[in-house]
Amino acid sequence: MRGKGAVGAACLAFLLPAALLTGCRGPSGAPVGDARPTPATTAYGAEFLAVGECSSFGTTSFTEVPCASERAAARVVARYDGAVADGPLCPATTDFVLHISAQAAISPGYACMRNLEPPHPGDPGGGGGPRTVPGDCVYTSGAGQVRETPCDGSGDHRPQYRITGAAPTRGDCPASTQLYVQLGGNRPVGCARRV
Repeated sequence: MRGKGAVGAACLAFLLPAALLTGCRGPSGAPVGDARPTPATTAYGAEFLAVGECSSFGTTSFTEVPCASERAAARVVARYDGAVADGPLCPATTDFVLHISAQAAISPGYACMRNLEPPHPGDPGGGGGPRTVPGDCVYTSGAGQVRETPCDGSGDHRPQYRITGAAPTRGDCPASTQLYVQLGGNRPVGCARRV
């Protein structure tokens, strides 16, 4: 869960340097785990995994725990009802996203999570997280694909491009831009240069 590649690999179509990259909703926009309420979780707040509450890490599921608990691993920085594909984007420095299953009085939704301790794969240049943001680095991962990787070279793949800024359109990127990455939001074009 803490590796950038597994958590927030950006799935992007890679074309020639002058072409626009188009983001996929797959791993970068999809939840990376499931959160299921248990009877013990109702004591921590009125809403399961509300903003400011904490979860433990699990291999396939996560539980709500008190933030002061030794089991606490990540804090909810934003929470939305509905599906990730239909809802608002998580904050830029989100480390991973939890899908919240509907059970009893709990509506389905998703929680944007930030690790309580480093590493923070959602930070610019960190190599992961559910969003690609300015400061992130990418590498070519196959025919027509690029993925995020840590800019410091600590990942399994060497960074090839760094997203130096975000712009409303490709025409607003600097002339030195060699690769365009779809970021989403009100500045949806990432302007990237070879590193």
